[in-house]
Amino acid sequence: MADEQGLDLVEISPNAKPPVCKVMDYKKFLYEQKKRDKALKSKATKVVVKEIRFGPQTDDHDYEFKKKHATKFLKDGAKLKAFVFFKGRSIVFKEQGQILLLRLAQDLEEYGKVEQMPKLEGKRMIMFIAPKKTK
Repeated sequence: MADEQGLDLVEISPNAKPPVCKVMDYKKFLYEQKKRDKALKSKATKVVVKEIRFGPQTDDHDYEFKKKHATKFLKDGAKLKAFVFFKGRSIVFKEQGQILLLRLAQDLEEYGKVEQMPKLEGKRMIMFIAPKKTK
C-alpha cells in the first residue's frame, strides 16, 4: 500500500502486539517533529546566573553596594552566585567569609532563598541563591 501511494511504512510502536505501523511521508514527519522540538526549546526558560565577589574583609559600604546589585539580579529573576575569594594567606579568615555570606543570605531573604549553603571550594567559598517566584 505504501509503495502504491509513494509513501513510507513507519513502525510507530514496535513493542505492541501486533506492532503498530503507519503509512506516511517519513521525511515530512521528521521535519514536523524537528519543528515541534525547536518550538518547545524556544519556550523553555533559560537560567541566568549572576556572580558577586567579596573579599573576606569586605567593608560595609562595599557590602551594601554589592547587596543592592544582588537585590536587582534576584528581582530580574536571575540566580545569584555569591562567593568570597581568599587571596594568599587570607584563607585563615574562613569564618569571616562564611559570616559575610550568611549575612547576605539573611539580608536577601525576602527576594530569594538559599539554594546551597556556603561551601569552601579551593580558595573560594561559594553560596547560591535562587529568586523567589513572583505572582
